[in-house]
Amino acid sequence: MSRIFDNKFSRRAVGVGLAGLALTNLDIKMPLAFGHTSAVKRTPEERFRNLPGYDFAPHYIEVTNNKTGSLRMHYIDEGSRDGHIILCLHGQASWSYLYRKMIPILVGQGFRVIAPDYVGFGRSDKLASDTDYSYQGHIDWLKSFLLAMNMKNVTAFLFDWGGHFGLRIAADNPDFFNRIILSNTLFPMGPQERSDEFVNWAEKIVKQPVFPIGEMVSRGVFKKLSLDIIEAYDAPFPDESFKAGPRTFPMIMPIAADRAGVSENRAAWQKLSNWEKPLLTLFSKRSAETEVPPSKFQNHIAGARGQPHALLPDAGFFIMEDKSEELADRIVDFVRL
Repeated sequence: MSRIFDNKFSRRAVGVGLAGLALTNLDIKMPLAFGHTSAVKRTPEERFRNLPGYDFAPHYIEVTNNKTGSLRMHYIDEGSRDGHIILCLHGQASWSYLYRKMIPILVGQGFRVIAPDYVGFGRSDKLASDTDYSYQGHIDWLKSFLLAMNMKNVTAFLFDWGGHFGLRIAADNPDFFNRIILSNTLFPMGPQERSDEFVNWAEKIVKQPVFPIGEMVSRGVFKKLSLDIIEAYDAPFPDESFKAGPRTFPMIMPIAADRAGVSENRAAWQKLSNWEKPLLTLFSKRSAETEVPPSKFQNHIAGARGQPHALLPDAGFFIMEDKSEELADRIVDFVRL
């Protein structure tokens, strides 16, 4: 996630996040692979009660990667079991709450919407140590989720880190998706324009004593969020010990030559040039002009040619907060082409 903010730290900095609700935290010791244990934190369910606009029933499934063994991953699952699946993946500083306004619209059109929380985010399990997270680890957890859910030929809406993970999975496992929609994302493949600037910003914000979550989202929208919405984004993180997942995101992105995932993503990018299934870009006009231009995808991926791509005005980076109805309508039209 790059160039989101409009204030200090080169227009990307955020203020101190909200402390959130003062409820009891839950630490669990779970056995992991290779005979060791790590603290797994599980946000109390009480923190998700009465969140504005969010009355979806929670669903959980076990996921694994080659380091952490079995963990509990949360997902929203709304709509007819027989409906075509639209998979919605969130980004940094957010969780499935981001899709609360789009889901009812898509369900009302007959679709089934599934929106997971990555490990370390939302209602999913959270590992306490920064070293428990890696770029490949997140890809493996997400692939484990898709396999466990028996997903095949679904429409994937990939926002921000959803694109970082989802495009890699699409290149290596094309049967998961029959359509892809990209929104305010990029595909990191080592040093790119402004990589050094992003790394410097990331180091500053990660070192803050309080890592902002809801405030980060509020600074990345066109119309600032109300306090109750900011608090809802903060709900999964009762205190700083729950935030290893979002804290590590900037430091595991493959944007430096020596970071893990660079060579694998470059290979995936070459495969994606031959992706002929429909691919649509729906970016905010502001992000396309100053942050993450969609033209790279449109020019490189075969399935993007001739699609009704759009730049949405009056929308910030977290485009779902500003343009939920238009996004949902465009998704419906795209799937029914």
